[in-house]
Amino acid sequence: MTAIADLLRIGTRAATHSSGPRFFHFVVGGATPAAQAADWVTSLLDQASGLWLTSPFATRAETVVLRWLKELFGLPATYGGVLTPSATFANLTGLACARFWWAERHGVDVTADGLAGLPRMPVFSSGYVHPSSRKALQLLGLGRDAVRTFTRDDAGRLDVAALDDALAGSGPAVLIGNAGEVNGGDYDPLDELADLAERHGAWLHVDGAFGLFAALSPRTAGLVRGVERADSVAADGHKWLNVPYESGVAFVRDRSFLGRAFGGWNAPYLPEPDDEFVNYNNLGPESSRRARALPIWATLRAYGREGHRAMVERHQDLALRLGRRIAEAPDLELLAPITVFIVCFRYRPPGVPEADLDALNRRLGEELVEDGRVYAGTTVYRGMVALRPAIVNWRTTEEDVDLLASVVREIGARLVTTA
Repeated sequence: MTAIADLLRIGTRAATHSSGPRFFHFVVGGATPAAQAADWVTSLLDQASGLWLTSPFATRAETVVLRWLKELFGLPATYGGVLTPSATFANLTGLACARFWWAERHGVDVTADGLAGLPRMPVFSSGYVHPSSRKALQLLGLGRDAVRTFTRDDAGRLDVAALDDALAGSGPAVLIGNAGEVNGGDYDPLDELADLAERHGAWLHVDGAFGLFAALSPRTAGLVRGVERADSVAADGHKWLNVPYESGVAFVRDRSFLGRAFGGWNAPYLPEPDDEFVNYNNLGPESSRRARALPIWATLRAYGREGHRAMVERHQDLALRLGRRIAEAPDLELLAPITVFIVCFRYRPPGVPEADLDALNRRLGEELVEDGRVYAGTTVYRGMVALRPAIVNWRTTEEDVDLLASVVREIGARLVTTA
C-alpha cells in the first residue's frame, strides 16, 4: 500500500486536472460518477473483451452499448459497430473499411494483398479535416497529406461545387465529413456530402469525435442531419459523453466491411466471426482490449437519453453565456459564431496595434496555463492567435465560465501594463 499511497500523493499534486470543470483547453470531458465507478469495476474484473470465448459478459455489454449509441445518435440499427480506444482509432476503423471498399473496386483484396500496384486512393474533405483523420490515413499507408481540401473561405468551410466537380472525374473516392471543427465548432453540411456520395458512388466517412453528440438535442440535431446516410462514422466517448479515457466508437453502414477489413487472420486457435457470439477483435484494429463498454453502459443506464440531452443543452447555454460576456467586454473579441460548446475569441484591448495582437494572445495563453485558476490555451484560427475554450465537462457551471472571462481580462490587462 505504500506504493499506492505515494502514487496518490504525487499524482494528486502533479497531474493535470483535465477531468475538472475548469479545464477548457482541449475537448476533454470529465467522468460522470456512474462512468467513473464503472471504470473501477472494469479494472477490477479485468476482462479480455476481444473474444466471446474469453468474456461473454464483456462482449454482450459491448453489443448492448453499441445498440444504445446508435439509438442515441439516430443511426440505423442495421449499422455494424465496434468500440475503440479513441476517435483516432475510430477514424482508422472507418477509413480502413473505406480502403477495403475502394480497393475492391479495383479488383484487389487489400486485407490479403496490400496496396501494391494500386493507384493513390482519392480522399476529399473541407478545411475542417482533423489531424486524427490524417493520422489514420498515414497508418493505413494512404498518406497523411493525401487529403485534397475544397474550401470557400479562410475558415475552411466546404466548397460543395468544387468538390462536386472533382468527384466527377476522380473515380471511386472517399469523402471525410467533419461533424464539429475544433477551433470554431462549425460543421460540414453532411446532408450535401451524402448527396454527393450517392451521386458519384463515393464512400462518406464522418468524423464526429465530439460533434456527433449534437444529435441528442432538437436544438442542435440539425447540425448532423445526414449522418444516418454515411458509410462510416467515428465518435469519442471521453469527450462529450463524459466517460474516462479510453473510449471511442466506429459505426459502418455495411457491417460486413468490419470483418473483411480486420478479420481473417488464419490463426487456428481463433474462432471464426459469428453474428450471435461476436468476436470484436475481428471487427477492429485491436486484439487485446479492456471491457471499455462498461463505463458507457453505466453512464447511459444511469442518466439516459434525457440526462445526456440536458447536458448537451446546458453546455450550449454556457457557451452562449461566455459569448455574451465577450460581447459585453471592451477588450475581448468573438471570432466565430457559437454552434455548440466551443467559443473562439481573443483578447483585443483598445490601443494595441493589430500587428501585436498575436504575440499578446500567445503570451496570454501561456500565462493562463501557468496561473492555474482555469486551463485554457491558444490556437490559430483564420490566421489569428486565439483562445478556443471547449465546455464539455458535466460539472462546469456559470461561475466557471464567468471566471474564465474575468481571468483572461485580468491577465491580459497585466500583460499590456507591463509591456
